[in-house]
Amino acid sequence: MIRSKLEISVNDLILQQKQGWELARINYLGLEKVESKAFEFDGFKIVVQYNPERIRSSDAKTDAKSIAQRACFLCKENQPVEQHGLSFGSSYSILVNPFPIFTKHLTISLNDHLPQEIAPYFADLLTLSKQLPDFTLFYNGPNCGASAPDHFHFQAGSKNQMPLDSEIKQVIKKWGELLFQDEHTNITALGEHYLRNLICLISDSEQEIIHHFDKILSLLNESGPTAEPMMNIVSRYESGEWIVVLFPRQRQRPRQFYAEKTEQILISPASVEMAGLLILPRKVDFDKLTRDDLTDIYKQVSMNDQAFVELKDQIKVKL
Repeated sequence: MIRSKLEISVNDLILQQKQGWELARINYLGLEKVESKAFEFDGFKIVVQYNPERIRSSDAKTDAKSIAQRACFLCKENQPVEQHGLSFGSSYSILVNPFPIFTKHLTISLNDHLPQEIAPYFADLLTLSKQLPDFTLFYNGPNCGASAPDHFHFQAGSKNQMPLDSEIKQVIKKWGELLFQDEHTNITALGEHYLRNLICLISDSEQEIIHHFDKILSLLNESGPTAEPMMNIVSRYESGEWIVVLFPRQRQRPRQFYAEKTEQILISPASVEMAGLLILPRKVDFDKLTRDDLTDIYKQVSMNDQAFVELKDQIKVKL
């Protein structure tokens, strides 16, 4: 396989950081000891990973007061001296995530300290997806798993380590509801059969997928009071087309996160979890999690069924 210049540079950066940054070296070696198990459903699976180093993300305080009281770890001046980055254009830095979920885990942050907001940067997500074809790119909304909602960033992980990567085409073929189709683009909705409500855009036209995403985003904006609608986005590029999955959300964390003692499950769903890879930083939660817990957690954080039906109807009319 012929790799792009960017991908070669990214792989060199990952190797350098694993060798020269002790924190990264230890935590990537630690992935070899991470425990995982799969819950099989009808036609898909949910993989659960026990990863104690992710406690910083799962339990991150993202309220305005807490954000204001800490230094931004994505700003260059606050990064460890051992952390090196790779420029992407004039606007972004590609960094190795020192608390990995994947064997290759990147944070791609804006050089300017501006808040998490997808609308101005969606085209950049597509460009990155195309130039990093061995990675799946993802975006966490400011109230949907982003541990630095005050500093815009994407993340990228090794492709095919989240169940969604290998499942999405099969499950939308089996259960999907077609919302729009032309010679370049298919837009499909998927709901209760997959535990999560989602919209999948598949297109070989960058211009079209940007146009349709902007339309869907405007429809979501009409349905909520927040500055940005609650959402997670997962994107990849393969075989000449983009596959972009949008997970509209209604809640940042499930009630289990806030429960006490034995009732608590410390889980804060972000893009990775919505894509079928649940990260649990505590062994007790990993051991006790059940299929019923999974179904309940996804139902709580996904856009509710009534709102999703309304969104689908609007997409059919407006696109």
